[in-house]
Amino acid sequence: MMIQRRECLTLLSAAAAWPLAARAQQAGKLPTIGFLGGTTPELNRRFTDAFVQRLHELGWFEGHNVAIEYRWAEGRSERTREIAAEFVRLKVNVIHVTGNPEALIAKQATSVIPIVFAVAGDPVGTGLVASLARPGGNVTGLSNQLTDAAGKRLELLREVVPSLRRIAIMANAASTLSAREVAEVQVAAVTLGIETISAEVRQPADIVPAFDTFRGRADALYLANDALFAAYRLHVTTLALAARLPTIFGAREWLETGGLMSFGSNFVARFRRSADLVDKILRGTKPADIPVEQPTKFDLSVNLITAKALGLTIPETFLVRADEVIE
Repeated sequence: MMIQRRECLTLLSAAAAWPLAARAQQAGKLPTIGFLGGTTPELNRRFTDAFVQRLHELGWFEGHNVAIEYRWAEGRSERTREIAAEFVRLKVNVIHVTGNPEALIAKQATSVIPIVFAVAGDPVGTGLVASLARPGGNVTGLSNQLTDAAGKRLELLREVVPSLRRIAIMANAASTLSAREVAEVQVAAVTLGIETISAEVRQPADIVPAFDTFRGRADALYLANDALFAAYRLHVTTLALAARLPTIFGAREWLETGGLMSFGSNFVARFRRSADLVDKILRGTKPADIPVEQPTKFDLSVNLITAKALGLTIPETFLVRADEVIE
């Protein structure tokens, strides 16, 4: 019986991973990945699928030579701490997290278990790693460069909303990373001659009052990336549309619930790549020896359905530059 080349490669990859799995089974359990999702299974499905698919390509099959424990924080820091502590008790082999909030909490919970982040912004500035080239410690992953692209997002929004004079900024006031992103937006706003309006948001209950603050005072909304908001994505975009505020985000997933624009790295690609780092760790590489990777490309996405609802006309010259246009 002939074996197709792709099937053969998969079998060879599985065979390469088997010695580690066999040793773990002899010790009483499979090597285990603790997957800590910042929001919910529904909002993370595309990312989780990409992560698991890449693991399959690398020879790891759940229940066969690896186990994955999924937990979901639903945007709540206290839940994230509970999950991190649980993974430490379970003695998982590696903890995979989404971004900065989860990575920082996991790092506080353990200095021994390897931690891989998929889309962290400014990992050096927020104290996740010592440097990109030499992370040190037990943490590594992929930088999302959210703060570096903040000014560019505001410039893009200005192109679509030429009358933009006042920008509302919504950020998690408890997040160090969000504070850095807000600072970048404010610097860019001064350069562009745009006023900024902010509101204190620390918990989901603060989201509606924030929009009450912005209503009638802002021409558009910049939302700093954070699991607090991602867990309430539909709620946030619905409120923005009701307030007639054009929006820009750091991830294109926001456009699925009515966001206007996004500019940032591809999260699906980031989760696929994070599986490669998990693979290296399961095979014995220390996270301290795995450099933090940076995105090589940022995607610009535009939602024309939302633009029409807001009465905006997106210039054709702008649309041809977009990587994705939702119609």
